[in-house]
Amino acid sequence: MRVFARSCAATFAVAIGSLALATAASAQQLNVICSVQAEWCTAVANEFQRETGIKVALTLKGSGESMAQIAAEKANPKLDVWFGGTGDPHLQAAEQDLTLAYKSPLLEALHPWAKKQAEQSGYRTVGLYLGVLGIGYNTELLSKKKLAVPACWRDLGKPQYAGDVQMANPNASGTAYTAIATLVQLFGEEEAFKLLKEMHKNISSYARQGVGPIKAAARGENIVAVAFIHDVITEAQAGFPVKSVAPCEGTGYEIGSISIVKGSRNVDAAKKFVDWALTPAAQKLGQDSKQFQLPSNVGTPVSPLSPKPAEIKLIDYNFAKYGASAERKRLLERWDRDVAGAAR
Repeated sequence: MRVFARSCAATFAVAIGSLALATAASAQQLNVICSVQAEWCTAVANEFQRETGIKVALTLKGSGESMAQIAAEKANPKLDVWFGGTGDPHLQAAEQDLTLAYKSPLLEALHPWAKKQAEQSGYRTVGLYLGVLGIGYNTELLSKKKLAVPACWRDLGKPQYAGDVQMANPNASGTAYTAIATLVQLFGEEEAFKLLKEMHKNISSYARQGVGPIKAAARGENIVAVAFIHDVITEAQAGFPVKSVAPCEGTGYEIGSISIVKGSRNVDAAKKFVDWALTPAAQKLGQDSKQFQLPSNVGTPVSPLSPKPAEIKLIDYNFAKYGASAERKRLLERWDRDVAGAAR
């Protein structure tokens, strides 16, 4: 009887311990601000929660707005992880000591461009995916108005596209900031801002998020959009009449990143989330959600629909310069003054 009692007590203790661990996991909540499309954000949150028992609370915002929120909450952080969005703001957050240094054991499984992002930031962020910037357009509306396909950046400033172009607001959108930085690197700052002012005359509205312009073009609200090529592919796969162009002069790209917010109240869970997000299985959720960026883990399958950088004229994007807070602030202030404030 004593042996039986000891056995029962041991079994009960193990059960209680297991229950306590499960309860602790379920009691944990990870607060994630997500800067990719909603379908991907939701898939990531649901799968991580299913695998770990850690509840994920999502906030969806563009890169610029995510950066602003993290900076505003610096004294009392309410977020734990920043998932996705263009890499420049992640680098700026690292520079401003808003994110936590963490070297994931998955680093060695990543492409060189993703590891370089981590090294450059002092391991306060790491590359999650690569996306190529381009031009998207509605094929049906373009044909209806008898307009030529806008094949180059300079085409977006031509009078025939008046009222038919959309770009996001670079103060809120990492996509639009990448576009400004790309044009400056391609043409020099003065020529780039001259083109941006010409484009301003053609732009019907500035969306808050980078995907806004191509979603509007897909639904016939405008014809031409400044967009990442993978977002154009997503809309095309959903059945909308859109195509993409890699601009003839050359184009820039993003290294979408993931960062842990400094001061996170759930650091262990945040590190677990980052490690998980860098695995092939987790990264494949992007493709499963009809998102066609190039994943950072070399073992993640790449969709045949994804852009092929080797076939595109990419600039040598200067992340060190344009990922710096002072440069971003200066360029945005000039855009606000010289472009957004200009008469149409």
